[in-house]
Order: sequence, then C-alpha cells, then structure tokens
Amino acid sequence: MQSTPAVPAVNSVAATFDLLGDRLTLTVLRHAFVSRARRFNQWIECTGAPPAVLTARLHALVEAGVLVRTAGAGDRGEYRLTELGLGTWEILVCVWTWQREWTAEWALLPEFVHTDCGHRGPPVLLCRGCGRTVTAHDTDVELDREALWHITSGRRRSARAAVSPVRADARFDEIMEAIGDRWSASVTGLALAGVRRFSEFRAALNLSPTTLTERLNRLVEAGILQRSEAGGREYRLTPRGRALFGVFAFLLAWSERAHPDAPEPGLLIRHRDCGAVLRPALRCRGCDAELGRTDVTFERP
Repeated sequence: MQSTPAVPAVNSVAATFDLLGDRLTLTVLRHAFVSRARRFNQWIECTGAPPAVLTARLHALVEAGVLVRTAGAGDRGEYRLTELGLGTWEILVCVWTWQREWTAEWALLPEFVHTDCGHRGPPVLLCRGCGRTVTAHDTDVELDREALWHITSGRRRSARAAVSPVRADARFDEIMEAIGDRWSASVTGLALAGVRRFSEFRAALNLSPTTLTERLNRLVEAGILQRSEAGGREYRLTPRGRALFGVFAFLLAWSERAHPDAPEPGLLIRHRDCGAVLRPALRCRGCDAELGRTDVTFERP
C-alpha cells in the first residue's frame, strides 16, 4: 500500500513574513482599519494596484484566515477582517510608529489617538508579564540555528521586486528593506539578537558571501545597519534599526496566534527584567494605560 507523503510542517515565523512582509498586503490591512475598506473596488481606488495582483493578495489573506469573503456577486461581495485579522492592529501600529519617527512619510500618516485620554502620538511597548516598558536593550533573543534554516528556506521574494501600490501615501517602501523578504528580515532579526560580524551572519544563515554582502549593503543604505568605523566586517544597528524592535516583537507574537498547531519556531524574545518570554502590548505615553484595539483611533491629517 502506497503511503501518502508527509506534508512539511509550517514554520510559523516564515509563514508570517511571507504573508505580511509585503507592502501591498500591509496597505490592504491599513485601509481595512483606517478607511474601513471592504469592497474590491474600494481597495483598487485606495491602492492603485493592478486588479490581478490585488486579487492574489486578497485571496492569500482569505486563505490565511485574516479576511473572510461574504457572499455576493461581483463587487457586492465584501472582505472583512476576522478575529485573526483584527489581531494585526498592533503590528500596523508599530509600523506606523516607525514610519512616523524615522521616515519622511510622517506628514502623510493619520494621527494615532488614545480616545480615553486624548493623547496623540506613538505608544510605547510593554511586557505583559511584568507591566514594564521594554526596548530591544532589555531583551535577549534566543534562536535555534536549525529553526533559522527553516525560516530562511523555501519561497524567496525580493523586497524590491514586490509590487508596490502606486498611490503616494505611506507606501511602506522603506520598511520593506527590513521585512520585505526572509533574508532581509533574518539579517535584521539577527542584528536585534546581537549578531555583529559578517562571519557570524554567514554561519547563521548559510549564505554565500556575495548574497550576504548584498543584503547587508542594502540595510546599510536604508540606514538600518552601519558598518564598524574600525574598518572590520562588523555591522551594528542604527537607532533607526533598533526602532524596528516592536514590529518584530508583534510579528513573532502574531505568528504564534496564526499557527497555534505549528511546531515551536525555535525563536523567542525573553524580557531580561522579569525572565519571561516577551508577550508584547502597547501602552499610552499620555496616561500609561495598556491599549486595546477599540481604545484607539486613527484620524486623517
């Protein structure tokens, strides 16, 4: 009797970067939250994306359980965020915060407002375990090297080749250099974990020197990494690069929620102050309250 080939186990982190590490996908989700976009034609108008490309992205989000399509012929059908889709709001807030503080797109972005206290502006990251504010400096990243191979293997997508919305309103172009494909995301993640030297990046990723040099150069050009002034092959995160910590923390947390039955990804962030695995949340800078999705609004400038 012929046995059925085993289906390869899903790596939750790799699947998350494949799905959400895409500028058009993030734009679709942003308009679902901010503009309440539901219909295909609304997203065409908001993004300017080619219909076939937008159809593919919406289909991927439906397959992943992020959107659900309601019944209806033609444009009468709607795409609505599921509970899992609503759970991406913290990722989008961290992307918004990074864009607001580190790119020239800030003037095009809607304003983030805590409705209870009226504070306007970026929140801060906190550890749900102990309630303290947390930054990249307060954490240790624990990474299994075999798991890293699974994260970086498989589908390849170039951050530069990915289709970009043509509308000139906060297109996520700059952040895609860090999260737009598995290699760039892995290099940035390793830098957040404390990796510095070229040889260490290469050993962890098993990349050719040419490919690794190209990725590192792109991240240097994007202002996310900087080369050692001593002339050695050492790369350190810039303040702009360290500010991506919240994006990575929430992507990792969401990956566990999206793939609860997947094997352990071999990647976790531990909060050094309390010793617990980081469960991130957002805190209002104005009143110190922990923020939930329904506690905040985005107001257009």
